[in-house]
Amino acid sequence: MYIVVVYDVSVERVNKVKKFLRQHLHWVQNSVFEGEVTRAEFERIKAGLRELMDEDEDSIVIYKLRSMPQREVMGVEKNPLEDII
Repeated sequence: MYIVVVYDVSVERVNKVKKFLRQHLHWVQNSVFEGEVTRAEFERIKAGLRELMDEDEDSIVIYKLRSMPQREVMGVEKNPLEDII
């Protein structure tokens, strides 16, 4: 499945969440990651994010898609997916 993770977490946790997600997904722009994952990887990502976040303060949204969506970027492409091997 293809997922998009969007997060809004407290400043003291931003770098931890970003570092964790970079191990699993492709960075798209500030607070946005996406990529193809297996069901097991998806569960590991959710468990890892639960450990890092404060559920009373932070917000993380995960969109599950069946395949890679078509993207149209307006303005500066922060991290082109074509560069990924």
